[in-house]
Amino acid sequence: MALLVRSWNVFHGNSDPPHRRSHVREMVELAVSDGPDVLCLQELPVWAVSDLEAWSGYRSVPAIARPGLRPARVAGWITRLDNGLLRSAIGGQANAVLVQRTHATADLGHVQISEGRRERRVCQAVRVDDVVVANLHASSFLGSPDVATGEIERARAFAERLTGDGTPLTIAGDFNLAGHGLAGYSTPGPGIDQVLVRGASASALVAWPVERRIRNGRVLSDHAPVEVLVG
Repeated sequence: MALLVRSWNVFHGNSDPPHRRSHVREMVELAVSDGPDVLCLQELPVWAVSDLEAWSGYRSVPAIARPGLRPARVAGWITRLDNGLLRSAIGGQANAVLVQRTHATADLGHVQISEGRRERRVCQAVRVDDVVVANLHASSFLGSPDVATGEIERARAFAERLTGDGTPLTIAGDFNLAGHGLAGYSTPGPGIDQVLVRGASASALVAWPVERRIRNGRVLSDHAPVEVLVG
């Protein structure tokens, strides 16, 4: 069975340009409105993690990269006073994989892919039927691509250890490197957000046009969702 795998960096629920209001619920609802099989999310505020299943109707598998102020509901309330200003400092940061409930799902865990004193970044993995989906958010390389490249390679090593039996593997997320591909995987798109596939057929990566993520006159996130049909 083919899987539509979509990935979106939701920019802590901000519009582009940011303003005071959080749009994370609108983003989640928009991203599942046409029924993708799998939705990989990055740059989620931690306070939103507990609401993902209610907002989407999907099964949610989160991975906390950096905890926010606790309790999370208090962090969410403070952040929403001015989401564009306060987002990451108080709300923390998480990734999540949302999966339609018609699919068998297993959480395969997550690993830290950042090193040293840099902001903590993680890669998580989820088995969806017979496919493993890894979801990562690499660091901005700030003039040197070596940082992001190293994190992507650590994410790949983690994901491939889980698929040594030849299980099809999809690695999705914000690579923070434009057009970055992996040997043996499907062709990358031109941007920094990717869905790469090994061991199964894959369509060309499609990025949403900006018009598709405009709500009430505001562009949701500074990233476009990207997607690939796997299998």
